[in-house]
Amino acid sequence: MTDQSLPLTTFYEGWATYQHRLVEIIAPLSSEQLAFPASSHQWTIGMLVQHILGNRVWWFQGWMSEGNPDLAPIMQLDPGDNETPPRLAAAELVVGLEDTWRMIDQALARWTSADLGQVFSPPAFLSEGEKNYFGERTRQGIIWYVLQHEIHHGGELSLALGAYGLAGIY
Repeated sequence: MTDQSLPLTTFYEGWATYQHRLVEIIAPLSSEQLAFPASSHQWTIGMLVQHILGNRVWWFQGWMSEGNPDLAPIMQLDPGDNETPPRLAAAELVVGLEDTWRMIDQALARWTSADLGQVFSPPAFLSEGEKNYFGERTRQGIIWYVLQHEIHHGGELSLALGAYGLAGIY
């Protein structure tokens, strides 16, 4: 039998390391480097980071009501939802990474494995079509989705940065 009182940070320690590496690789980038395309038909490096930020807030705050409400505008930075997202400087991206990580880290520190089965209905801000598409989600499913999303885009960032002779996450 597992101890259901351990905080989830016990099980997601590697995510904090990933977050630290993400900040390390983004912080020194110039505006020009952030504007490098990940490939000829992909978002820029900066847009990929903005997408990670938007995804964190969309799921943790939009679905599970976590974090400071002041983070809500970060969802609008996501190039997937915004045809002309603002171009943020590395320092702004780092602040976003740190603020959204704080939201995630505090939630993981508070939740235990007993909380993983909690079910969340689609948030009111979704269209009816989106509500039908997404359906209900468990906390466990949401956490996994956000983590695998970051791993996927972290790989993209690492490949793109490596193509320009810059250090990646991995």
